[in-house]
Amino acid sequence: MSVVKGWCPGALQPMESGDGWVVRVRPRGGRLSMAQAAGIAQAAEHHGNGLIDLTGRANLQLRGVTPATHAPLITDLRRLDLIDADIATETRRNIIVTPFADIETDRLATTLEAALAVSTLTLPAKFGFAVDTGPAPVLTQTPADIRIERAADGHLLLRADGMATGQPLTDMACALDLAAWFLSRGVTDGRGRMAALIARGTTPPASLSPAVAAPIPGPGPVPQGMLVALEFGQAGAATLTALAALGPIRLTPWRMLLIEGLHAAPDLPGLILDPADPRLRLRACTGAPGCPQAHAATRPLARSLAAQVPKGAVLHVSGCAKGCGWPHPATVTLTATSQGFDLIRGGRAHDIPQLRGLPAARLPEVL
Repeated sequence: MSVVKGWCPGALQPMESGDGWVVRVRPRGGRLSMAQAAGIAQAAEHHGNGLIDLTGRANLQLRGVTPATHAPLITDLRRLDLIDADIATETRRNIIVTPFADIETDRLATTLEAALAVSTLTLPAKFGFAVDTGPAPVLTQTPADIRIERAADGHLLLRADGMATGQPLTDMACALDLAAWFLSRGVTDGRGRMAALIARGTTPPASLSPAVAAPIPGPGPVPQGMLVALEFGQAGAATLTALAALGPIRLTPWRMLLIEGLHAAPDLPGLILDPADPRLRLRACTGAPGCPQAHAATRPLARSLAAQVPKGAVLHVSGCAKGCGWPHPATVTLTATSQGFDLIRGGRAHDIPQLRGLPAARLPEVL
């Protein structure tokens, strides 16, 4: 086991943060049984600080783990079939699955996972796959390097991120071949992303157009059950325990959980059930003091500004220029610095600001 700083954590390779170690759990197929969800909640309470994050890649992060509690935490998670054999296998199994998966999608995800487990590919830590084979893709805005989708004619499609078109998926070896193609061209010092390689003009063969993407739904009923949103994508162990009693859970990259088979919205602390709730327009990382890189607390500030964010806009409050909480452009981004907050319009946390060094008290008037 090793600990990393400022990098994407795993379960076997946690990340050091201001509130202890962060341990990332990657549920197989993006789905938790009722027993697994309840077990994660119990483990978060016993071995961490009881806070659980839902990440932008539909994983869960347990916070506040310590060197003394990490080993017993892994033991508990292994009993729940949530731990890989080793760090290399864990790193390769970076797969996000549409929360609206049907039997075929689940089968594809399981086949991909098995193929990656026995492969010898040494993929960058952030390199990931998306299995998005519903009638229309819903993960096109979610980071992934290799995408398995439906073509416009309904057949399976393999698409490199950054490409408008893809190639037929005949078997899962095609996905691993595309990953190997990337490794031979797009990696520098162990890092690299498919979209960056494509942007440099290096492209694989591709001729099939994907189906038109579907809009991302808000909280509320869907054919598979009930979507519930988490404020800032975080829940306490008690909330997850209560949700686990309601049905199996599909994880989403949208700070929402899909409770399968549920027809009535649960009234639990920390949940957002109204699709018009202005808190859904907020993005904020852990911030200070939970993150040692953060220059300021982020979530209390974002919450105080929520009412000023118009419908359709996104306010991103970042504790530093890394922008971990939202890697995409936002309508307004507030980046904390040692001199105050920088304001960026239509950009990311590291972009050139229009205003610099703003005190928190001035932010309501400049938004």
